[in-house]
Amino acid sequence: MASFGRHPCCLLLAAALLLSHLAAAGLAATGPGDIAVYWGRHKDEGTLREACDTGAYTTVIISFLSAFGHGTYTLDLSGHPVAGVGDDIKYCQSKGILVLLSIGGQGGEYWLPSSQSAADVADYLWNAFLAGGRAGVPRPFGDAQVNGVDFFIDQGATEHYDELARRLYGYNKYYRGGGITLTATPRCAYPDNRLAAALATGLFGRIHVRMFGGDLQCEWGQFDSWNKWAAAYPGSRVFVGVVASPEADKDAYLFQKDLYYGILQFAEKLPNYGGLMIWDRYYDKKNHYISSS
Repeated sequence: MASFGRHPCCLLLAAALLLSHLAAAGLAATGPGDIAVYWGRHKDEGTLREACDTGAYTTVIISFLSAFGHGTYTLDLSGHPVAGVGDDIKYCQSKGILVLLSIGGQGGEYWLPSSQSAADVADYLWNAFLAGGRAGVPRPFGDAQVNGVDFFIDQGATEHYDELARRLYGYNKYYRGGGITLTATPRCAYPDNRLAAALATGLFGRIHVRMFGGDLQCEWGQFDSWNKWAAAYPGSRVFVGVVASPEADKDAYLFQKDLYYGILQFAEKLPNYGGLMIWDRYYDKKNHYISSS
């Protein structure tokens, strides 16, 4: 680390090259370097199609299904009209962009009080957003199918999310090629007890570690916190989750050079490094953290 101070010009050049790489369009849809962004938290962020047209993201995560587990389901897209989202999903997928639906979030009304509730929620997700379809189950996005489900479980009891994951994964038997992508977005302090049992199933292909949200332990040791997740789940691709603007979380915000020197230069070397998760499209659009538009 001491050698960094002896070559400031080289450091600036490396940082510039990194930022150019992060903002470049056409990032590979697989392998290290993927960039996932949350969409659906601010009406002024633009449409899903517009997010995909930036060329900056390889995954867009629609957020949130904010109420479930008690017979009531609420899709909260922060004032975005739902009409047209289905067509945008298809458009994004035609460009090779993965589209996920995130369940949970902050301030919603969700929990899984029983094994039956886990089964009911899995059935609902399958028929309302995935490849299923049953009379009496509305499909908010029409015949468009999301590629998978993201678990953003930030409140409530911890039980039965492992059962929900197994139920959802079980629907893969109905797919020919591909299938349902399961991702999790835990808090960065390891372990996240709300998701520990679900992650122990080994069914989650990706883990987006939130390096924000008021966790001082992570703010003072970002790479150490992230590295615990990478070491614990070598079979999953582990993402570094950051806020795109200090407006989102001034204490956790990392300037791009700090992101690189504090985390990425180490994380990139690990075989299960997945890329970046950006919170969120609205802040990225305002601050041009990753996207130029």
